[in-house]
Amino acid sequence: MPGGTGRIFLSAGEPSGDLHGAPLVAALRTRLPGVALEALGGPRMGAAGATIRFPQERYTVMGFAEILSGLPRHWRLLRRLERELRAGRYALVLLIDYPGFNLRLAEAARRHGVPVLYYIAPKYWASGAARTARLGRAVNRLAVILPFEADFFQRAGVPATFVGHPLLDALSPPVRAEARAALGLAPGERMLALFPGSRPQELARLWPAFRDAAGMLRAQGRCERVVVAAVATGSYPDPGASELRHHDSATILAAADAALVKSGTATLEAALAGVPMVVAYRLHRLTAWMARRILTVRWISLVNLVAGEAVVAELVQHDARAERLAAELAPLLEPASAAAARQREAFVALRERLGSPGAATRVAGLAAELLE
Repeated sequence: MPGGTGRIFLSAGEPSGDLHGAPLVAALRTRLPGVALEALGGPRMGAAGATIRFPQERYTVMGFAEILSGLPRHWRLLRRLERELRAGRYALVLLIDYPGFNLRLAEAARRHGVPVLYYIAPKYWASGAARTARLGRAVNRLAVILPFEADFFQRAGVPATFVGHPLLDALSPPVRAEARAALGLAPGERMLALFPGSRPQELARLWPAFRDAAGMLRAQGRCERVVVAAVATGSYPDPGASELRHHDSATILAAADAALVKSGTATLEAALAGVPMVVAYRLHRLTAWMARRILTVRWISLVNLVAGEAVVAELVQHDARAERLAAELAPLLEPASAAAARQREAFVALRERLGSPGAATRVAGLAAELLE
């Protein structure tokens, strides 16, 4: 019913979902101007035109204790939405990431004959196909953002469409000269960027090694400046000469000569900015032991997974110690080095693999198809 009456419910339970949901809301308003958009979401989706019935800050949780305490709220929300789905309030459910809750919401929607479109699918490809069958029974269509995901889900019998990565729709990055001027970098000064993550557990495990590796590189004369992509809620003990900069990752990457990056989406951001990097991650020992037994992929970084080869060094667990990190980073801080050149060349090919801009517009088109 493109352009007709009806309601879509969008579910984005985390800030990252709100970030990707905002352009999707805008695209839906353009493609389906007569359809009401209601959401579990955040301020960006609200500003884009969705009615935020359930503010995501009430439901976003991190940490084992917080997850347990948040379960009753999630179950109450799920029961309420299922009653509304049963009553025919929504013509389509559009899910954005957040698999713990959204998979259950998808199952509730299908029980009551409401089509489901899932954008930014769960990373089941990393741990085998055991849960993929459940996902396939719950959704009508997946809109995936990594090129290899479409083949994985389609082989498992789940209809999946590669829509391109939403990072490609970000605003144009700052010009390098302007970014370096904004950070007060003198000509010829080499800058190392640190992206140690945002969650308290990540910072607690990674920050000391990141900080000490940067200190070693400065002491060796490998770089003159170290800038940290910091978050307001983060703790960064004894930063030394490292400079904490908040909410400005694009400027930091545009100015950097190399980066030390926590595994995650930030690795793709650095690659798209053309910044040579080393990727690191640490888990709790028990979690790491379990992960080694269930993971089916060769790499942990999205850069290597998308490239299909080891483009960047990955140091995990005990290997993610300051000495190893500094040793891997040292050649990357020399702009003319062969190691830095190899990475930059690979990043050009990686950008092409990520598709073309317009992910949100393509997802809105899939939504329109499901409403016909």
